[in-house]
Amino acid sequence: MHETNEKTYSELAREAVGNEELHAAIRMIQDRIGRGTRQLWKTEISPELRARAKAMRMRTLEHLDVVLATLAENIRKQGGHVYFARTAEDASRYCLEVARKNEVKRVVKGKSMTSAEIGVDPLLEKDGIEVVETDLGEYILQLAGEAPSHIIAPCIHMNRRQIGRLFQEKLGIPYSEDPPTLTKAARKALREKLLTADMGLTGCNLACAETGQVALVSNEGNIRMATTMPKVHVALMGMERVTSTLAEHETLLRLLTRGAAVQKISTYVSFVGGPRQPGEPDGPEEFHLVIIDNGRTDILADPRFREVLACIRCGGCLNICPVYGRIGGHAYNATYTGPIGSVVMPLLGGVNDHADLCRGETLCGACKDMCPVNNDLPRMLSELRHMLAYGDETWDVTPVDKTEAVAFKAWAAAMSSRKAYDLLVKSGRLLQAPFVRKGVLKHGVGPLGKWTADRDFPPIAKQTFAERWNTIHAKRLKEDGDA
Repeated sequence: MHETNEKTYSELAREAVGNEELHAAIRMIQDRIGRGTRQLWKTEISPELRARAKAMRMRTLEHLDVVLATLAENIRKQGGHVYFARTAEDASRYCLEVARKNEVKRVVKGKSMTSAEIGVDPLLEKDGIEVVETDLGEYILQLAGEAPSHIIAPCIHMNRRQIGRLFQEKLGIPYSEDPPTLTKAARKALREKLLTADMGLTGCNLACAETGQVALVSNEGNIRMATTMPKVHVALMGMERVTSTLAEHETLLRLLTRGAAVQKISTYVSFVGGPRQPGEPDGPEEFHLVIIDNGRTDILADPRFREVLACIRCGGCLNICPVYGRIGGHAYNATYTGPIGSVVMPLLGGVNDHADLCRGETLCGACKDMCPVNNDLPRMLSELRHMLAYGDETWDVTPVDKTEAVAFKAWAAAMSSRKAYDLLVKSGRLLQAPFVRKGVLKHGVGPLGKWTADRDFPPIAKQTFAERWNTIHAKRLKEDGDA
């Protein structure tokens, strides 16, 4: 279990900006996977396919109640249990009840961001149940007591020397920075946990209502073992992670693995939808699917943000984002990071409480270009910033800084009046004069001081374009007249 960092987004980001090891690690994934995915979108995956996938997602979201009811009905037909959790607390409590009922002593987890969202691990551990991550990256972080820093590559911020020292300390093996040696040590430790676990706890990449199945992708095989070896399997699923038909499921699965790791298909794709049937050699005795709302209904009801529920959590937007590339995942101090986290976390956890996330992105649009389902994250970030500037009763948002809203209204008024604009420019030139050094503003006052604390600010030009035009034009007219 890791602890939430008490530092602010700005403080954590400032620390990360100076961390060259972090930049090198992120550069590796952005150069390899980010560029690879972008190339796939140009050469293999047509824009029409991505547009069609987006249309499928939005159509399913419009009929989400019916689709989820169909999924639950088909899973129950196969002997599985389905629980609809209104809140994170409901979902965690249900998992604990299942564990207690089956006298569970050890839980092995497949990689699941949803489990972190609802905070189920500390609840199980408080009840005396051992919780073990089996994804290699998540296992390393569990040993280190750190939070994931990337949706798909959770320990991307650590290098092999750091992992070698960690394994030496926690697993009691001789120091090594050889990746195969470290992987073998982790496999040995995890195999013992998997063989003696009572319950498997996983997420859900995509569920299919038509077949009543949950699909899980991995490249390590740990999820298949976690779902088949323990006597109980509990799958956690955000209510939006469902497709209506198998055809839709197949299209989105193709986009998911390409967007996540530039793979045509993951090494392992597991389909589960119920307990082991008579005659089957493996599988759990009980299967539970927990379908979690936790604020998603509010997002679904708001047309400004419904689109974000189309996300398939490939993490592709992190692999192209210039902000994430400089500050990494820990600066966000949130379950979901990067551009998608900057939209999702404010909506799930409170816009004012996560104001820094949506205000920290550049709105460059790279995340939209990379998204397999064309989610317009920059537009939604702008909507969140508008709510923070002017408030929003629907989401109970209060303005962060009322002077900012007044300033922008004044700016808008000045920009729509020639006289007011000219007066503003002339006043600005006079006011900036004492602060200009060597052609730049090095020390601003008020809000401008936050900018000049890290970089110079260009002063207002001695002549605007319009002023230069008028001067030159008048000169030419005079010359023409003289001629």
